[in-house]
Amino acid sequence: MNTQIKHREIQFDPMHPDTTQAQSAMLLLADLAGIEELLVQGPCVLLVSYDVSQITLQDILAELSHHDLHLYNSLLAKLKLALYSYTEQTQRANLGISQKTSTRDLFMNQYRRRPHGCRDQRPQHWRHYL
Repeated sequence: MNTQIKHREIQFDPMHPDTTQAQSAMLLLADLAGIEELLVQGPCVLLVSYDVSQITLQDILAELSHHDLHLYNSLLAKLKLALYSYTEQTQRANLGISQKTSTRDLFMNQYRRRPHGCRDQRPQHWRHYL
């Protein structure tokens, strides 16, 4: 049994005007790398199987929220998602897979290293005067 394949249930908000969010999410996630299987179980429930070494549930949920799909936000659902996220991060760390850095972090690191005229050369205690 492969422990890197995760099977999760994603529930969507039933009060959302789009009553077929699960179908929309399935079409959206079908081409992502690491997604093994998608199954619509109801108008607001999507079953997803994915390889945690390639993609995490947090990545999947970020993609869904980026496309304005609304998750079911009960306390129990939030606790489950937090637990899944923690266990997947731990498993990826144990496998030696580093966390993905965002594009913003890459640009910020590059900006800090590059010499440019946007830095204040005065000592910290002098910056309060002016």
